[in-house]
Amino acid sequence: MDTINLDRTDRRILHELQKNGAIANTELAERVGLSPSPCARRVKALQEAGIILDTVALLDAKKLGLNLTAIVSISMDRHTPDRFENFEAKVSAFEEVLECYLITGQSADYMLKVVVKDMDDYQQFLLGKLTRLTGVTGVHSSFVMRRIIDSTALPVS
Repeated sequence: MDTINLDRTDRRILHELQKNGAIANTELAERVGLSPSPCARRVKALQEAGIILDTVALLDAKKLGLNLTAIVSISMDRHTPDRFENFEAKVSAFEEVLECYLITGQSADYMLKVVVKDMDDYQQFLLGKLTRLTGVTGVHSSFVMRRIIDSTALPVS
């Protein structure tokens, strides 16, 4: 996949959209120093280029009663494409899993970010779903005490 060259205005647009994806085009245009029509064209071009993937609403987990975040390391019994594909398909269906990464440099094969209500919910998730997946041989859970940096914004400067 080729890297797309962005000019200063494109980067400013991306920066503003990452702060507020629901910003009106007229306000965005004003903030980046364009008139509304060229601004809208640039945003559309960034979408078509696949740089802007989607616009979403970020929710407050605590206000939804989701008070426990776990970082979970998963070890697999075999390192085969079929085993990994099966695990990834199953874990993708779990609404508690916000992120899943195939990793290297650790004793684990996968790293998950899991959000649940409390420790009881985590235990149900762990014993009722995660450890029942074919090939899972090890699970190591760490629990987030405090979020220091919690950002979805990518560096675009």
